[in-house]
Amino acid sequence: MTASEKLLRELIARPSVNPAFAPPGDPCAGEQRMAEFLAAIATGAGLDVEFQTVFSERRNVLARLTPSGKVRRRIVLAPHTDTVGATEMTNAMFRPVRKAGRLHGRGACDTKGSVAAMLTALLELTRHGPRPTETEILFVGLVDEEQSQAGSRALVKSGFKADLAIVGEPTRLRVVTAHKGAAWLTLETRGQAAHGARPELGRNAVHEMARIVDVIESRYARQLRRRRHPLLGSPTVNVGFIHGGRQANIVPDRCLIELDRRTIPGETNATVRRELRALLKQNDLAAGLGDLKGGLPCLPMETDATLPLVQELLAVVGQRQPAGVDYFSDASVLAHGGIPSVLFGPGDIAQAHTADEWIALSSLERGTAMLTKFLRSLP
Repeated sequence: MTASEKLLRELIARPSVNPAFAPPGDPCAGEQRMAEFLAAIATGAGLDVEFQTVFSERRNVLARLTPSGKVRRRIVLAPHTDTVGATEMTNAMFRPVRKAGRLHGRGACDTKGSVAAMLTALLELTRHGPRPTETEILFVGLVDEEQSQAGSRALVKSGFKADLAIVGEPTRLRVVTAHKGAAWLTLETRGQAAHGARPELGRNAVHEMARIVDVIESRYARQLRRRRHPLLGSPTVNVGFIHGGRQANIVPDRCLIELDRRTIPGETNATVRRELRALLKQNDLAAGLGDLKGGLPCLPMETDATLPLVQELLAVVGQRQPAGVDYFSDASVLAHGGIPSVLFGPGDIAQAHTADEWIALSSLERGTAMLTKFLRSLP
């Protein structure tokens, strides 16, 4: 068994479900046991380890390899340590199972595979060298990526800087330099309640919202498809939740929808809000507009692929052109905090968040080898 597979097995066996996706007090919730395990391994290998408190009992873990000479650059390996949960969380989810060249278990793909590959690569460099002469390398296990990215936001807020962050995500071992942002918004219509036997005396908020949903999913969606980004394609919109009314014999006086608007570079939450207001006005519709996630910015990310360190990573991976992905990640927070960031990691996002999550062990081993080669190329 390889070092990275052994480490991944240990990580899967230590639940780290984001508390947002677990019942209160659930023993599988929280990243702390995983952070402490990673810290113990890194300390045993001679790395300098520290914790950064984000929430009570939820901390980022930082493991540092200092160069033999003066620090002239800093590289960060930044996977997240939390996972999503499941409708029913069972012990079997956290029992690693190998079959047909795959390792199954919660987090195997998203992103404990990246954690294992990145830390194994750093440990290989630490134990067998050569140690960089002027590049400081940090492994940073970030909490809360799956909910509010509080781990990466706390790191940026602390003033942390680096020349490149490689954010661990299941990219199928492609270097990703751009990803979409996410604006989660609410729209609310107000009507007037009345008895269901006399609907003409009321004003149906659900009916008004139905017209709004139709406009968003048809005209607005077509409008978005006319915009294109070379790596990300078009922005999208999805109405994912609707709630209105109390019972069948009452004209509903309130209806609420929640929508997911995926953004491309150049778009912000503010521009999306202005666009939706204009859409409603043009179609003689009325609704209140609000932020679903408390206004946290989840902006699109795009890093200059011509940066020397990005070019070096592309060369090591054997990739001519950078890639883009649809999903959001910690890379956006780090990049907008002044740290050039890319995504890279073993596994495929298609397996993330699934009931039977898995990662191909060949992808895990190739990813570990690529990262080791890149780290050894650093001066």
